[in-house]
Amino acid sequence: MLDDLLGRTELKEQIADLKEQIHHLERERDAESERRREAVAKRQAAEERVNRLEDRIADLEGRLETESETTSVEFRREETLYGRRRDEVCDRLASVETGPEGALTAVVADGRDLPEPVRSALGDQAPLAARAAPCVVYADDAGFVTVALRPALLGERVEWADSFAVDRSWFRPTGRFAFAFIRSDTFALGVYEGDERLSLSGFTTEVMSDHSKGGFSQARFERIRDGQIRDHLDRCREAVADAEPDRLYAAGESTLLGEFDADATASVDATGAPEEAIDAAFRDFWSARLFAL
Repeated sequence: MLDDLLGRTELKEQIADLKEQIHHLERERDAESERRREAVAKRQAAEERVNRLEDRIADLEGRLETESETTSVEFRREETLYGRRRDEVCDRLASVETGPEGALTAVVADGRDLPEPVRSALGDQAPLAARAAPCVVYADDAGFVTVALRPALLGERVEWADSFAVDRSWFRPTGRFAFAFIRSDTFALGVYEGDERLSLSGFTTEVMSDHSKGGFSQARFERIRDGQIRDHLDRCREAVADAEPDRLYAAGESTLLGEFDADATASVDATGAPEEAIDAAFRDFWSARLFAL
C-alpha cells in the first residue's frame, strides 16, 4: 500500500524488467562468445588441416620430381651415318641371327603411336623409340641389340623373326630416280642410277634478300620478293615436269618442299652453286641417324 502511494511499485517493476533484460542480454552475450570460440576453434582446425595437406602435396611433388629425374632415359649414343659407314652398320645388323622370333624389326612412323611389340621389347626404353621416330627399331630378345635408325625412306614392317629385316632401299639409293634440290634462289635436278648421277640441270634466280632503309616500303619489298620466289618455283616445277621422273625425291628448304609432288622429302641446309648444293643435299638425304637405346 505504502509503495503504491509513494509510486515505488511501478519503479520496482521497471527495475525488475530492466534486470530481466540485462540477464537476457548476458545470456545472448555468453552464447555469442561461445559461438565465437567454436568458430575460432573450427577455423584453427581447418587451418591446421590445410597446412597438413599442403605439406603432403609438397612431399608428393618432391617425390614425383625425384622419381622423374631418376627414371628419365637418354640415348646411349647418337650418330649420323653416311655412305660406307651407313652400309657397314646395315650389314652388321643384317648379320645378326637369333632363335625363332628372337629379332624384332619395327617401323615407328609416329612417336605418338608406338607398336605394342616395341613397348614390350623396350620396356622403360620405349619413350626413346618415340623420340627417335620416324625410325626403324631393331631389338633382340636377349637385349644385346637395342637401336633405332632413321633412314631416308620408311616402309611398313613390324615383325619378330630369326634375324633383322634391313631393307637396303630404305637406307641407300637404288634403281633409277630423280633428285631435286630446291631453295628460294637455287634449283638443281639430277637423274641417278643408284649412287651414280647420270645427268644434271640447274639454275639460280636473283631474289631480293635484304630490305634497305631507303627506297620502297617493307610491304612492297615483300611483295616483290614473294613474286620473285613464285617465278623461281614455276621454273623449278617446269624443270621437274620436263624430266618426267618415275620417282622423285626432293631436299632443300622445308617451306618449299610441299610445292612438289615428291615421293619423299627432307629439309637440308645445303648452299652454294647448283652442282655443289645438290651433292651436299644428296649426301644428307641418304644419311641415316642412329640412336642407341
